[in-house]
Amino acid sequence: MSTLALERQIRPIYDSLDSGSHKSALLACNKLLKKHPKNDHLKALKALALTRAQKFEEAIALCEEVLATKPTDDGAINALMHALRHLGRFADLVKLFEDAFKQQPDNDELGRQAFFANVRAGNWKAAQLLANKLNKQFHNDRYIFWGIMCTVLQANDPMTTAEMREILLKLAHRLITTSWKPAEVHADRLYLFVTILQQLGLYKDARELLNTESGRFHCARNLSCDYLRRDIMRAGDWQREEAETAEQRILSKRDRNWLEFVSILDATFLPSALPNETTCESNSSSPSSFLQRVEKTRDLFTKVAEEDGSHERAAWLGLMELERRCGVHGIVSEPSRLLDLLKRYFRIFGDKAACFEDLRPYTDLGSDVLADWLAFLEGITHSPPSNTALSRFINAHKLLRHGLSVAQLTPDQEEIRAADLVRGYFEALPLEKDLPNLELQPADDLAVLAGQVYANAFTLDNAAAHLHKAIVVLEYASKKSPQSYQIHLELVRIYRLLGAPQLALDHYRLLNVKQIQNDTLSYLILSRSTNFSLAATGDLTYASECLESSHIYFSNSQETSEFIVKAFSMEKYSQISELVVFEERLDNSLQRDLVKIEHVRLRISHEPITPELVDMELIELKFIFDRLHHDNRDLEVLPNYQPRGQLSFLSQTTLFGREPATGWLSAFLKIYIKTLSEASDLDPSVEDDKLLIGDRPRQCCSPDASIPLMERLTIQTTEELSELTENELALFHYVNDLTDWLDPFHNFLRPQGESPKQAPKNGQSSNDGVPSDGNGKKLEDAPPITEPPDSILSYFKNAHAKFTGAVEGRRPFYEILHIATLTQEALLLFFICTKRFKDASIVRINKLGVLAQHIKSLRSSAADVVGQIGAQLINISELEGTADKRRQFIEHCEALQTHTEITHEYVLEVGKRLTESQRKVLEGVGRGIERIRKTPM
Repeated sequence: MSTLALERQIRPIYDSLDSGSHKSALLACNKLLKKHPKNDHLKALKALALTRAQKFEEAIALCEEVLATKPTDDGAINALMHALRHLGRFADLVKLFEDAFKQQPDNDELGRQAFFANVRAGNWKAAQLLANKLNKQFHNDRYIFWGIMCTVLQANDPMTTAEMREILLKLAHRLITTSWKPAEVHADRLYLFVTILQQLGLYKDARELLNTESGRFHCARNLSCDYLRRDIMRAGDWQREEAETAEQRILSKRDRNWLEFVSILDATFLPSALPNETTCESNSSSPSSFLQRVEKTRDLFTKVAEEDGSHERAAWLGLMELERRCGVHGIVSEPSRLLDLLKRYFRIFGDKAACFEDLRPYTDLGSDVLADWLAFLEGITHSPPSNTALSRFINAHKLLRHGLSVAQLTPDQEEIRAADLVRGYFEALPLEKDLPNLELQPADDLAVLAGQVYANAFTLDNAAAHLHKAIVVLEYASKKSPQSYQIHLELVRIYRLLGAPQLALDHYRLLNVKQIQNDTLSYLILSRSTNFSLAATGDLTYASECLESSHIYFSNSQETSEFIVKAFSMEKYSQISELVVFEERLDNSLQRDLVKIEHVRLRISHEPITPELVDMELIELKFIFDRLHHDNRDLEVLPNYQPRGQLSFLSQTTLFGREPATGWLSAFLKIYIKTLSEASDLDPSVEDDKLLIGDRPRQCCSPDASIPLMERLTIQTTEELSELTENELALFHYVNDLTDWLDPFHNFLRPQGESPKQAPKNGQSSNDGVPSDGNGKKLEDAPPITEPPDSILSYFKNAHAKFTGAVEGRRPFYEILHIATLTQEALLLFFICTKRFKDASIVRINKLGVLAQHIKSLRSSAADVVGQIGAQLINISELEGTADKRRQFIEHCEALQTHTEITHEYVLEVGKRLTESQRKVLEGVGRGIERIRKTPM
């Protein structure tokens, strides 16, 4: 068959792939492969179809088969490239294009694709060498800059030593200096050159380059270059010159960029310009000259502020920042000056949404001045009713709340403040009663403020009635403003405190979180989600949420590298470094691995504990353990309106007062790696064979990485222990004692030198439980059998005592569930760690009957304790969701029913949803514990 005829037959395969008909594409590929069994193009297309059909094992085998032939056909290479990119096999992608380029060294396109393949894989050294080769062969200037950029990226790689970093930067400097053509320069090449000079500390050279005609031209038109110029001026101690430039821009060009005002302020308060208390050797540091500079800056900002009036805020903010810095440096100023500025700013800009955030940094006032300021704010009302007056009223309340003293913060006073805010909210609602649902109500901030006041009252006396009032108000506000993320987030946090996880999840989903927000915001709902999970009963709601929030990380490995490739293609060097950092931060995200460990905890409570599950999770957790994590969580997404010096709203609504971080993650990784290692027979040398998707993660550059893994697992740090709750810490010590006791027996029974691919499907050794030394020689004696540590059984007894105490002490539901789910988890970890010893033949052959008896006794006792906790939870759940509980809820919210909008029926409906959600989670966790206790492991 001719090539043209074959291409006509292949075309429908591409159409099927484009339309998502993967099955049709596979059928067409199989049909043509019968006629052309050695056609690499068809094999590559089949691999691509298998990949999109999620048949990864078959796809990888076919990809490796095509790779081995070193294809040069464009169709085969392109199809295989898409398949490998989808699989995340960037190392194979590099091999594909490098082999093709070696066979066709005159093909410029193949050379570029080989370079891009190395860029996707982060192989900066190989990419730099390839760029140099392309430049020598094809004489294109951009290849020179590609190589220079790769050298800079290699220098900034975390794996690069300090000595090598300096060598690489000097190499990049030499290359860019010899190839620099000022007449042909564009903004991003200038940015790259200045960046190299900056990292080498050659600030004078960088300044000279920026002061050239092309440098000034690009800085005036390119923000990246201008920001870099500012950094150079600051690092080179040329801030006075920068201040002069900023003053010219402000006066002549009417530039109101806040950075220009900051430049002037920085120059005014330079350390070298501050008056020396002990000596005044130079005129520049004398008090009089310094005060003259302060006065000059004040006059400049005052002049600009008067000219701008209400049109621009920068000069007014500059004046307040000037007074604040004077106070920081101990410069005596008129006490009323800052107060006058605050009042004047509020009069001019009090109706702006940013007013509170603008003024908050400057409200740290003395007692007398503060009293005057608060008295001024108390006179602000929203009458006559208008949007402008309402905005002033809201900002006044925010600032008043920020200025409250500790003595003014009592539950009764907070109730009065919350009632005032709720009344103001309902009075303001008619202002925009006809707004569509997509719009936010102008009064929303009053409801948000009220929610935070109620939360603070709860912090003061732990009375759930405050939170009940908060959800009644916020639920009403959420119906009026369905798009208000602040209202939904407050409800998420409060519902978790009340032990109503499903309602919290419902509001979280209304946020419609997408893309990178899954990394920055998912902690709000998934932090310690095991406490609320009903996975043991088959409800995989939270497990599914964990998986959905993790899609961004797979997308990152696929898409961000493509953005970097595009940036190289378009020579956007100012973006490449940021994209590389973004990719690295997302790939090593703390939240990613916190969600992963939560998913593992949920998974073992639902799925059978199979050797495949144990091995796959163990491999992933080992890779996570070696990562250096970045915390990308947005901990300021919720505005904080609590008084200064008090805990933020986010902290007040955090379970147990602490968010899991690197220490918590490390502790739980140690718990699970230790436990799964005991249950696994996986040979570390074949771990790569288990990685179906993606390349092996890069090794950590931490000095601890050189210590053997099992030794690192025994190290306990203060950071780890401090981030655990009392009950999590008890679980941590329990697992240490359990694995230390059983480790010698696992090592004795574990087959040595056997690949998991050769092991039987049931996970037992191929020698029927007879231990081997790897050469077929049976070990002589089993380790001496010892009594189990008392701490193992006492853990369950202590947990039951704590659980009973929490129930009798009417502790919050999330605390009760925390103890119950951790005790359930301890039992599951016991099952995993002792699963090997359930085989009677292995126990008999190896004379481990006494050990098996110990394990059986412990399992029975632990299961009984866990069963009692489950039964108690079910009993507690029967008391929730009743008419009495709903009546109690209505009584708590009786004061709110004075508003015509808050009817008895509405409050009853909110209370019914809350108590029913609480009942379901209590009953569900109890039923799940019962199922686990009765399930043979």
